[in-house]
Amino acid sequence: MTDTNSESQRELWNRVRARLKTAVGEDVFASWFARLELEELVDDLVHLSAPTRFLCSWVQSNYADRIVEAFRHDVPEAGRLQVTMRVNGQARPRLSVAPAPVAEAPVAQIAGPASADTAPADKAAAAPAAPRMSREPAKGDALSGSAIDPRMTFDSFVAGDANEMALGVAKQIANAAINNTVTFNPVYIHSTVGLGKSHLLNAIAHAVSQADSTKNIVYLTADHFMYHFITAVQRQSALGFKEWLRKVDLLLIDDMQFLQGKSATEFGHTLGALLTGAKQIVVAGDAPPRDLEMLDERVRSRLSGGLVVPISNFDIDLRRAIVQRRAEHATARFGMHFPLPVLDYVARAVTSHGRDLDGAVNRLVAANQLTGELITVPLAEKTLADLIRARDAKRVRIEDILKIVSRHYKVPRNELLSARRSRDVVRPRQIAMYLAKALTSRSLPEIGRRFGGRDHTTVLHSVRKVEQMIKDDLELGQEIELLKRMLEE
Repeated sequence: MTDTNSESQRELWNRVRARLKTAVGEDVFASWFARLELEELVDDLVHLSAPTRFLCSWVQSNYADRIVEAFRHDVPEAGRLQVTMRVNGQARPRLSVAPAPVAEAPVAQIAGPASADTAPADKAAAAPAAPRMSREPAKGDALSGSAIDPRMTFDSFVAGDANEMALGVAKQIANAAINNTVTFNPVYIHSTVGLGKSHLLNAIAHAVSQADSTKNIVYLTADHFMYHFITAVQRQSALGFKEWLRKVDLLLIDDMQFLQGKSATEFGHTLGALLTGAKQIVVAGDAPPRDLEMLDERVRSRLSGGLVVPISNFDIDLRRAIVQRRAEHATARFGMHFPLPVLDYVARAVTSHGRDLDGAVNRLVAANQLTGELITVPLAEKTLADLIRARDAKRVRIEDILKIVSRHYKVPRNELLSARRSRDVVRPRQIAMYLAKALTSRSLPEIGRRFGGRDHTTVLHSVRKVEQMIKDDLELGQEIELLKRMLEE
């Protein structure tokens, strides 16, 4: 089997998706298959990608045979599955040699976790024990929270103007939970990727567990929440799942934007029950509660009615402090020297988020170790060139696109996300989807979810439709270029 061209590969993937949806049902498909993308076919290997490491592992472990079987209708020689994680909307490098099908494993980092934080470089020596998480049997299996990263503590978090309020609130929540009280409830922390949301949730869980090991703490990513819920429904143990959640003292939910389907409805019920029982809830997501379209209005209202805490983009001082801490850990571990001009250069040149700052320091460490070249500004310019170029343009969000298109075409935002098919709504909606694909790193399924839960094929149709309209209508092309400039300024 050889690599197919992109058009035929897309059609093949659409047929496979249709078979999977028929086989597993709408809810299971939406939870585990909707965000998968076909990357390539190499010999007997099917290479898919997913946006999270947990989803990679879960699909690889539980649905590999079913996915391969769905491919065999069109590709009889298909025999193995490999699922790799997409980073910033891009899949890992393509597979020139087909590896054995193994689940994704965490990639070791030189300078600690990727967020607005710092962790000891030598994890094995410096990391404290992971906190105990809630466990309760459910029909022969165990319900357990997502793994807590013991490196992500309050001590390892680097604070600045952008995240000072979020850090203060997180510490207050932890202290209140330790003393069996509830302050703000629920608390919702939101920001774009890599600014420290997950670090703060991990730090809360770690602080409370270290102070009182009897506390019933559950930390769940949205993917893990959906996994537990769907598994409970399949095993007819949904009541046990609900009881497990309602007994917690502290519930922390991460990556809220990925929650969908009946799992989102169940979260709404859980939220109401825990708030009634005065149990602390902390949620993190990449958008304010009002923009979480997969949740019903009542749940969004409850989240908004608590304490909503944004984390803004890092300023130069915070970026400099993060790079300084990363460099100190690299120096302690490897004995290399980071001159002050290099630290200043990285802090000024890499302006996106903490993960890119981590990556920049890791690259310099690797360059020094592999080539023996001293860490200097010229080395940094050469080593980080592609990273800096990739971040030169302003990061455009789908929410920005919805606002601009809504204002420009005088169509309410909720209409763009609705099922209305009138021409005055359809065309602006298609243009908004086209801009989302052109100006963001979001995948087609991710764009579809942000536009009212539409299928990725609908997004693809809209993109192609607008591309053709631009070719046929010069005036429309100029109008869309104007919208691009407005979004990029």
